[in-house]
Amino acid sequence: MTDVFKVTGAAMARTWGLPDFRFLAMPHPIANLNDAQLDERAAAIVPEVVKLLLEGQPA
Repeated sequence: MTDVFKVTGAAMARTWGLPDFRFLAMPHPIANLNDAQLDERAAAIVPEVVKLLLEGQPA
């Protein structure tokens, strides 16, 4: 998701009974970016994605 939706994402996680759910956010907005700019944003967040996948969610 993009960073402006972090509060909403956290609220949804709490509603679903997962108050410690970890998710990632990239800078907003993305709708107006071209393919190269989206690729750049994606590449910047890959290390965080890998870390989250390897560490998983809290038990």
